Amino acid sequence: MLSTGLPQGAVPKLERPGPLRERVYEALLELITTRALRPGQHLVESELAGHLGVSRQPVREALQRLNTEGWVDLRPAQGAFVHESTEEEADQLLSVRTLLEAEAARLAAANSGAAGIAALEELCAKGEQAVADDDVDLAVATNAAFHAKLMELAGNVVLSELAGQVDRRVRWYYTPVARRRGTQSWIEHRSLIAAISARDEQRATEIMRAHTEHTRKTYHQRDES
Repeated sequence: MLSTGLPQGAVPKLERPGPLRERVYEALLELITTRALRPGQHLVESELAGHLGVSRQPVREALQRLNTEGWVDLRPAQGAFVHESTEEEADQLLSVRTLLEAEAARLAAANSGAAGIAALEELCAKGEQAVADDDVDLAVATNAAFHAKLMELAGNVVLSELAGQVDRRVRWYYTPVARRRGTQSWIEHRSLIAAISARDEQRATEIMRAHTEHTRKTYHQRDES
């Protein structure tokens, strides 16, 4: 195992055709978002380049971009490290998420038809199974897909764009508490689907506010016994 903490062969080599710089950036961002690269972890250009099957230049460029976006910290004479968020940063991000998601839930209750509700139910069943199987990665991915579908059903393009800007950071904060949230998270999703099906905008808003608040509190309590 290399010092990056990634097993040899765990990351597929990137094919040469296409915008390589963008693909390296997306690959590293995904590894950070899913916490395959851990907060505070030292990022060595040569080792990352070897994992991805590219030269060091696109890796260097990607790390600089990730630094600008707050995912990576570049320290003089030390190198690049995955950003370690503060409790205040997490609180601000998750509070903004509550505002966006609550409005999305309200709009979804006002606008959703049978097909949209069925899509939410399918994702909910998939998430429940992931929890039952203790498949945290799938549970996190399905949770993100559920919330993305909700945004789609809201039918507000501006709201969806704003949510998209925070989506990956939400996944980053949710991953370490996904197992702890577990079944309860999907029970809350079921309640939300019921409110949307009943076209109860106020109830859907209340459920989503409580749902996102539970995740925020669980994140802050993650290190407690």
